[in-house]
Amino acid sequence: MIHPVSPGSIFMLPHGTRIVHKLQDFIRKQYSKYGYEEVMTPLMYKKDLWETSGHWQNYKDDMFLIKSGREEEGCQHHYDQDQQNNIDEGLFGLKPMNCPGHCLIFDSTPKSYRDLPIRLADFSPLHRNEASGALSGLTRVRRFHQDDAHIFCAEKHIASEITNCLSFVDYAYSAFKFPKYELTLSTRPKSHYIGSIEEWNHAEESLKNALNTTGRPWTVKEGDGAFYGPKIDIMVRDSSGKSHQTATIQLDFQLPRRFGLTYVDENDQHQTPVIIHRAVLGSIERMMAILIEHTHGKWPFWLSPRQGIVIPVATQYTEYAKKVANSLSLGNNSATETQNAVDRYYVDVDTSPRDRLNKMIRQAQLQQYNFIFVVGQKELDEGTANVRTRQGEILGTMTIPQIREMFASLNAKLE
Repeated sequence: MIHPVSPGSIFMLPHGTRIVHKLQDFIRKQYSKYGYEEVMTPLMYKKDLWETSGHWQNYKDDMFLIKSGREEEGCQHHYDQDQQNNIDEGLFGLKPMNCPGHCLIFDSTPKSYRDLPIRLADFSPLHRNEASGALSGLTRVRRFHQDDAHIFCAEKHIASEITNCLSFVDYAYSAFKFPKYELTLSTRPKSHYIGSIEEWNHAEESLKNALNTTGRPWTVKEGDGAFYGPKIDIMVRDSSGKSHQTATIQLDFQLPRRFGLTYVDENDQHQTPVIIHRAVLGSIERMMAILIEHTHGKWPFWLSPRQGIVIPVATQYTEYAKKVANSLSLGNNSATETQNAVDRYYVDVDTSPRDRLNKMIRQAQLQQYNFIFVVGQKELDEGTANVRTRQGEILGTMTIPQIREMFASLNAKLE
């Protein structure tokens, strides 16, 4: 699924990429329900932006910095006068998080209280210069993706927005069938934080109130907050009992002030919004690693990179096998299928050298294909496939529309 190149760097191979897309699609389907708009933002910004956000002062050692090789027009004379200033002029940072870019989007047009809350979501890759000793497989890498989002709202919206975020988390983790997850409140760091203690106390109190409304137990991690605000971290336990930090919900009064963000309230007065930073999956790569352990590679159908494979009983049926696979891969093209069906499914064809049929079926089961479709002359004549599961259960002969309806039903129920 993955191939390491150097510490913290990976290639994502085809089946791993399928899972990434499945996870992203799973989250995207909920965006309309929870009111998110997806955006795309640059991968790097000039030093000035990171100074405005506070990352330069508090996070620079964890960023990848890039020096532009192209001198800007009129910079040579400036270079002769002050070489260091010129170096800084062409210095960029790869983004470790999306919040500064989303602040720029919010500030691109005037905002009214009627516009709030504004919820911006972003799947852009992020880069963090993690220490070599901290790197660990997929769970901590230097380039990764988050289902990242930022909610710009008024203070009166904080409780309801955090409640919605926690509801989103609960929906997702129920779908993953995690047996348990825990809520923790991470408070102000002892150093390298921005804003006043009074503002931090107010933010922490707001998160405590939101946590109390869930009715779930929660604990405190003293000093483990982000430099710009306290946060709620979600810890999940997989089927092996291992604990992992995944989702996060962070409350931020600082960045809106640093970027000069405002909206006009009901009295035509300019007010500063609050930002809620939110990731339901956290790092998609880390979530993949957790789910691999949790499922032991036996992916539920809706998330599986190997949803089906068609095995022809002889070489002369290979073209029909490909036709069946293509028809099943098209996915939602039937009026009877639910709106939750995906646009396509992952159905492969076994084109390996001919072997005994039982051995080919066994190999497909070991590869954890959810369904195995065997086709021969009878299936070619009738336009059908003989269906069995990876557990060895024989479902019998089914038409292509019947199989698609079965796929859609499993997908809709997240099974």
